[in-house]
Amino acid sequence: MPQHLVVTAIGADRTGIVSKLARLVTDCNCNIVDSRMAILGNEFTFIMLLAGDLSAISRIEHLLPGLGLELDLLTMTKRTSGHRMQPVSAHYVLEYKGPDKVGTLGAISSLLAHHQVYIGALRTQTATDPQSGLAQHLSEMTVELPEGAEPDLIRQQVMALLNQLQLTGRFEAQI
Repeated sequence: MPQHLVVTAIGADRTGIVSKLARLVTDCNCNIVDSRMAILGNEFTFIMLLAGDLSAISRIEHLLPGLGLELDLLTMTKRTSGHRMQPVSAHYVLEYKGPDKVGTLGAISSLLAHHQVYIGALRTQTATDPQSGLAQHLSEMTVELPEGAEPDLIRQQVMALLNQLQLTGRFEAQI
């Protein structure tokens, strides 16, 4: 039965980090099941879900700190199990944008949590609007509505909250 390990790496961005991390994974006979990479500020961030037998997972846990030191990365590992899909009635996309204000994501994610909506992916960023020169918050998330959820009610409440927060956006079924 495969073992699973979440690996995170954070450090100054430069060419070749992904290559060296991927080489370590291969050398340890692990498989990258899922991964995400982003540059946040000047920092490289990488998260991977690895699978392998017990020996392979133990080996990467042992070798990763050394590679982290070599590459000047903060690394962390955590054993986990494979993702179990929950019963879902529908997949939706929620996108919104508007003035950058403290608490926007917190308010929206609280509403979704109230309805037991699972956030599967999230990307947010703040950018300067070239016309107004003001900071604009942009967000996109994919969400999963649980069985028995009322999509029209959730959509209505999400859109009302976006309006209250002076945001524009959409909440639509993913095709």
